Amino acid sequence: MADRNRQQPEPRGAIKDPDEWVTGEEPPTAAQESYLHTLAREAGEEVPDDLTKAEASRRIDELQEETGRGR
Repeated sequence: MADRNRQQPEPRGAIKDPDEWVTGEEPPTAAQESYLHTLAREAGEEVPDDLTKAEASRRIDELQEETGRGR
């Protein structure tokens, strides 16, 4: 019989707000930088050189919405 009291993991449970990332103040990953520059080029925008990993993630989300590549 299934244990109905056992909590199922929330599908979005692994997604954290970038402000809560332990590594959020580190430089962006190579993948973030590449995708960010692709999105910025499509949107006709510039990417600042001094973004943190968390800032890059938020900017990617914004540019995805702007370019129609949103989730």
